[in-house]
Amino acid sequence: MPSMRALRFEAYGPPSALSLQDIPVPSLNPGEVLVKVHATAVNPSDVKIVSGLFSASLPSTPGRDFAGTVIAGDTWIGKEVWGSGAGFGFHRAGAHAEYVIVPADWLSAKPTALSMEQAASIGSAFVAAWFALMTAGALQGGETVLITGASGAVGQAATQIAHWKGAKVVGADIITSQGWPDYFIDAKRQDLVTEVQSWTHGKGVDLALDAVGGSMFEPTLRSLRLGGRQVAITSVGTTRVEFDLADFYHKQLHLVGVDTAKMSGVEIAAILDQLRDGFETGQLRAPPVRTWMLEQAREAYTVVATGSASAKQVLVL
Repeated sequence: MPSMRALRFEAYGPPSALSLQDIPVPSLNPGEVLVKVHATAVNPSDVKIVSGLFSASLPSTPGRDFAGTVIAGDTWIGKEVWGSGAGFGFHRAGAHAEYVIVPADWLSAKPTALSMEQAASIGSAFVAAWFALMTAGALQGGETVLITGASGAVGQAATQIAHWKGAKVVGADIITSQGWPDYFIDAKRQDLVTEVQSWTHGKGVDLALDAVGGSMFEPTLRSLRLGGRQVAITSVGTTRVEFDLADFYHKQLHLVGVDTAKMSGVEIAAILDQLRDGFETGQLRAPPVRTWMLEQAREAYTVVATGSASAKQVLVL
């Protein structure tokens, strides 16, 4: 039986828990294809899976986002694809390996404008941003959206998508502005509600994507206009928040929670199909990437775990 190199962890722990192993190339089930992985990103969620913060089947191969070429199966043979696998690293083998099995209906054609390394860097952040803004938030052209955590990977992706769709962006973060919002609020030194009200001439924003939560949740909610919508995707520091319920219903606000881990592979592929045109036309840009060989995966994981990297860490095979 042919073998492949794969990054594995048999117990939860820090990046040192990972080891490079030779394991059998998985067999195809009906409706599946075999993808030769050329590049695969290391995301914070991958680090959390290995650490045990999320419950994963053991032993396991992590890695959600990938780009590669289909080499076996009933369809897509020879096609270059990109993806972000549903359940990868949780309850099915992920993409930090030479090959990955993917159901054919989870596939999306890679944008020709992107290299394999760039395509592998897109998945999780852009899928989360699209789902939060376009699906859950129903963003419309001409609206104004507030994005907290605007300098993070999801925040930067959301800023690009919002601009592409004709919206204006107010970004807020505690670190230096990245992602080119129309107006940036230093959340460490400036009052969020005051600044939003000033910039919107007292109206408030139409939509808020709260990529911080915790202590930022209520100020974000108070920054909405009458009938505004807020999408929550995480909560840093604490998962319990408070807000004025009377103010909430008097302003007729809408609150939506999003958990991208619940998305199916078909849903993810459909979003990547929507995103492709943005990258092909140059309306969307891939983040800067730093590449590592698969043998250097522990080092790449350590960089992601520190949270200090400005580039996307990508393993190349």
